[in-house]
Amino acid sequence: MIRLLLADDEAMVRKGLRMVLEAEDDLQVIGEAADGVEAIEETQRLRPDVVLMDVRMPRLDGVEACRRLVTESAAKVVVLTTFDLDEHLFEAVRAGASGFLLKASPPEDLVAAIRAAHAGNALVEPKMTKRLLEEFARRPGQPPAGQLPDRFAELTEREVDVLHEVVRGASNAEIAERLYISETTVKTHVNHILSKLGVRDRIQAVVLAYDHGLVEPGGPRPSL
Repeated sequence: MIRLLLADDEAMVRKGLRMVLEAEDDLQVIGEAADGVEAIEETQRLRPDVVLMDVRMPRLDGVEACRRLVTESAAKVVVLTTFDLDEHLFEAVRAGASGFLLKASPPEDLVAAIRAAHAGNALVEPKMTKRLLEEFARRPGQPPAGQLPDRFAELTEREVDVLHEVVRGASNAEIAERLYISETTVKTHVNHILSKLGVRDRIQAVVLAYDHGLVEPGGPRPSL
């Protein structure tokens, strides 16, 4: 059973989400929060597996709440936003969210995002993927201090190929087709990449790749 916390400042939205999610046999809503502060407090008290977080909330917005939750708890965060051009989207990526969806997304996409986050994967609304890539491309990478370059050096040549496809926003099925390997092999490579880079999910691997200037949308494969 996946235990969920709903964080949104609109009571009707929370009610609608609860109705959709509790119709699933493997999902259980264990609490609600009306702002970012409550989201943090309720996460500490209830210890949910996944927090469904509105990006715009009073007292403490969803981005900062996400940043704190990722640091202070084991909960995964799926961010909801009304607009695919939301100015907070890029910051939410860096805050460590494991999924991003438009509030207008179909219920099945919401359920899929929650299950993916709980499994340690990431799911991004297709309409938002292009926006994310464009934003990363617009902001030049600035390699942080530390040993991260050494982590990238640990990747095999095939893992680098897979990482490049992940950065392009390709699904496991698309990666398998492009690289002429099975989806199971793709999943294995992705797991190895995440482990070697020390990140929680695919999105954070993309963040690191851009930060180090290793890849860019539509460009050649990364050279490590």
